[in-house]
Amino acid sequence: MKTTQNTFKTFDNQELFYRTWEHDVPSNGKIVILLHRGHEHSERLESIASKKEFEGYKIYSYDNRGHGQTKVAPTYEFMDLVRDLDSFVRFVCKLEKKKEEDVFVVANSVAGVVASTWVHDFAPQIRGMALVAPAFKIKLYFPFAKEFLKLAIMVKPKLNIKSYVKSKFLTHNVEEQKRYNEDALITPNIPARQLTTLLDTAQRVVADASLISTPTLVLSATKDYVVDSAIQGDFYAKLSSNKKRFVKLEGFFHGVLYEEEHQKAVDEIAEFMEECFFSESEASASNKARLKPSVPNSLIEKHIDFTQAEKDKIAYGSLPMCKEAFYALQRFSIKKFGFMSKGMSIGNKYGFDSGVTLDHVYANKPEGKTFVGKIIDKNYINSIGWRGIRQRKINMISSVQKKIEALEAEGEKVVILDIAGGPARYLVEIAKANPNVEVHVRDYQEQNVQEGEALAKEQGLENISYEVCDAFDLASYDEVEFTPNIVIVSGVFELFSDNALIGNAMQGIAKLIEKEGYLLYTGQPWHPQLELIANVLGNHQQEKWIMRRRSQYELDTLFVEHGFEKEQMLIDDWGIFTVSSAQFKG
Repeated sequence: MKTTQNTFKTFDNQELFYRTWEHDVPSNGKIVILLHRGHEHSERLESIASKKEFEGYKIYSYDNRGHGQTKVAPTYEFMDLVRDLDSFVRFVCKLEKKKEEDVFVVANSVAGVVASTWVHDFAPQIRGMALVAPAFKIKLYFPFAKEFLKLAIMVKPKLNIKSYVKSKFLTHNVEEQKRYNEDALITPNIPARQLTTLLDTAQRVVADASLISTPTLVLSATKDYVVDSAIQGDFYAKLSSNKKRFVKLEGFFHGVLYEEEHQKAVDEIAEFMEECFFSESEASASNKARLKPSVPNSLIEKHIDFTQAEKDKIAYGSLPMCKEAFYALQRFSIKKFGFMSKGMSIGNKYGFDSGVTLDHVYANKPEGKTFVGKIIDKNYINSIGWRGIRQRKINMISSVQKKIEALEAEGEKVVILDIAGGPARYLVEIAKANPNVEVHVRDYQEQNVQEGEALAKEQGLENISYEVCDAFDLASYDEVEFTPNIVIVSGVFELFSDNALIGNAMQGIAKLIEKEGYLLYTGQPWHPQLELIANVLGNHQQEKWIMRRRSQYELDTLFVEHGFEKEQMLIDDWGIFTVSSAQFKG
């Protein structure tokens, strides 16, 4: 078996160590990504990679931050591990000249949560995944341990904790216990914040597993002293995957791949992988079908049904009396005392989803009448949804700048169009920083257009223009007299649940964008405050602000149907807002 070792650069330009294994049997382009459990490293997976059952696959694995031979310090944010996986898969696909459809992921323990979060948030089109004793809920054996850890982190943000897990709780195999104990590359410590953000993210992903469509095998150990195996069944039951399987491994400890009877797990993984790759011709046909809007997509229909039911429950369903009272009190407070907070005053007047509201949120400067008003405003603009919005802006600016640099490196004149940008303060910043770039902003509200024009005039900019226009009016795209090579759709589709309506905008964009041009679009695959927002805040139409969220899979597929091929994606640490880039293939 041929083995290689090297490093790759992940999303933040840090270098992570990786290794590959390749059997003498040709791989035929099929790739397996093996992910090690917490505290361990990729070398410990060599015994699995060398199995005969993995012949015919090229196998990749990497050492997490702070683990094994990766010299990068451990991360304090769990979502960084998810971003690392996304970066690694894109790196492997580019290296092997393959697509995500050629990849299968095998993820153990904490890595199982990483993989699950990745397929939920990023919606990659991989062949499938096998989750081996995924750590959706870790047994901490101490009452309120998570809450105490969060308090401790407030005092000491870089607190590290030592794992209580001994090798005897991982495997019955004495030799494997000895190997684990003597392995100098085992990392016994973990940042406390990484653990708490892992637990929060796992809770989110399990609750929202209905929006995961990736073919999934779950291997559950019945004598797991490290994680709660019952939660694995909850996760599995919610999956919308057309192909899924749950296997109980009787008597197994948490370290499934190192157990005395680990061959049972290997056989299950190998069989499931083979089934996923065996249907390659069917999957290929399915992918082609996704390019045709007339062909129904059962997975999208499942996602729409789930999120529409959620929206209907919020709009029409009853609430417990305690929640009704709480929301009524919130509404009363905003109506009677909201004038003290600048942000709430703006929301009451223009709508909490308006461009003027977003400008105040982006400024992130608490303002209000009296000291109390400033405190109210600070709490308001620091709610998790608004924090996510600010990170979305950062991610969008970063994405736009990268595309500008890429096009200019090819000698192209950059022409940007934002189809519903509001005042577009961030594009004013980009226009100022890139005087050779031509920027066009459209918005349906004349007030937003006037405010944007005033901003541009104030900065003395001549390379940015504004126009009153409805992004959902298909005919309006015929009036465009320029050909953009970067089109931006930011924060607008999230406000409308009708796919036929946003389809007009997608069709319009496809009519005018340059071939091989870039589309940057935002999404909202999850939000923790949908019910609160609907029952407390009003929109720009002075109605209840009720949203139907779209899974990233649904949103990406809608763009695929209009000729766009997704390249990469950025997401905040809470999993709320995404910024994706795609290229127009026609």
